[in-house]
Amino acid sequence: MAQTDPVPTKALLSGFSILRTEDLSEARAVVGRAFCDHRLGIRRGSRLRVRHDHVGGAEVSLNTLGYGAEVEIDPGQLQRFYLLQFPLAGGARIKHRGETVEAGADTATILNPDRDTRMIWGEGCRKLLLQINRGHLERVAEDLTGAPLQGPVRFDPRVDLTRAGGQRLFRQVTAAARAATCGHLWRTGAGLNETWAERELATVLLESQPSNISHMLWRTAQVPTSRELRRALDYVHANISEPLRVEDIAREAGLNVRSLQLGFKAAYGVSPMRYLRDVRLDAARYLLSRRQNRESVTQVAYSVGFTHLGRFSQDYRARFGTSPSAS
Repeated sequence: MAQTDPVPTKALLSGFSILRTEDLSEARAVVGRAFCDHRLGIRRGSRLRVRHDHVGGAEVSLNTLGYGAEVEIDPGQLQRFYLLQFPLAGGARIKHRGETVEAGADTATILNPDRDTRMIWGEGCRKLLLQINRGHLERVAEDLTGAPLQGPVRFDPRVDLTRAGGQRLFRQVTAAARAATCGHLWRTGAGLNETWAERELATVLLESQPSNISHMLWRTAQVPTSRELRRALDYVHANISEPLRVEDIAREAGLNVRSLQLGFKAAYGVSPMRYLRDVRLDAARYLLSRRQNRESVTQVAYSVGFTHLGRFSQDYRARFGTSPSAS
């Protein structure tokens, strides 16, 4: 990201104003043009004071938006884009993918384009918004994983800003907003810096926020220390539904069991069998996250190599904090 002068959060995107209004209809129309058509309602007796700043690139846009009053927003499905929302002041309640997220200083949200959303922004709520075109994010995802996507990328809607991934994501988006504010990005159109910044924003989102392809990204991010470990890794991923033993993996890799165990511990911090279990659980989560043609929990468990349903449920909850049926 280009070097920027210090810009306080409250001044992000100053100079890019597209709306200052107290009129509900005007707010709905102008914000709708920047994002998508939506229903907008205001709590009775509240005074609307909308401030919307916007800078758009080829594949992303950055926005700061506040309504002043408590408002209810119903955009339905976004369809064409993902929307990452960081509260800079106040809070909001987001209902998305069957989950309710209370957004505030420690919690941001991301909206998936193919899921319904309803939001209540509290009085005084102001957000920094990153809009990423769906096609752009999917192209970056395929580049990172080295494989075609089998369906849409779906992120967990809750972004935990107390954890490293959420903090990295917030730093990247605010850095882009500061660069834009200072005139280093998107001031004169789309150039190499803008192209790089738009790809980097999608990359950091994919790498930092849990999604149904996180297991694919995690695998490609792990660089084996030897050709033997690469063979072991490829064998595990190609045979997750098979009843593998550590001896099978070692033989395929051309190593003895002890060397295999030491190699996995050094490269990944876990044993080969723990690695295999985690790969199976990640694959199960991907399958269970599908909303169409979804298999039963039992079918998914068996398809990724689990034969004991009780242990599958126990391991799944330990890894993801929820039951398989609730995914």
